[in-house]
Amino acid sequence: MPETDTVRQPIVLVPGGGRSYPMGRIGAVFKADGPETGNRCCISEWWLEPHTRGPGAHAHPEDDMFYVVEGTMSILVGDLWIEAERGSFVLIPGGTTHDFENRGGTRAGVLNIWIPGGFEKMMPAIADWFAANPPGDA
Repeated sequence: MPETDTVRQPIVLVPGGGRSYPMGRIGAVFKADGPETGNRCCISEWWLEPHTRGPGAHAHPEDDMFYVVEGTMSILVGDLWIEAERGSFVLIPGGTTHDFENRGGTRAGVLNIWIPGGFEKMMPAIADWFAANPPGDA
């Protein structure tokens, strides 16, 4: 039976619940991912302390969506930086160069939706990379 046809269970998490990946001044909490969504999407929160750079400009074939839940996140889409305030939504089609960072003086957070699922498989390596390459000042 394909993974998308398996019986899935509801997910209910308390605030802050999920699988956490602390990465110094960046933290990620995965709420639901490939196995739990039939590989349809991966949903996570990303939190950046004040004046913290993100992962660096990159592109991948999957779509990335960001909904700002706290503070203001600077989001690179192509060659344009957007100052996305709380409540802002940004959809980045697969193949588009992008990045995010917190240039402000308060913590900022986004809800990230990655389509299709599978991003969670990369998180251990991403966390290890940030341990070896701590995020710089934004």
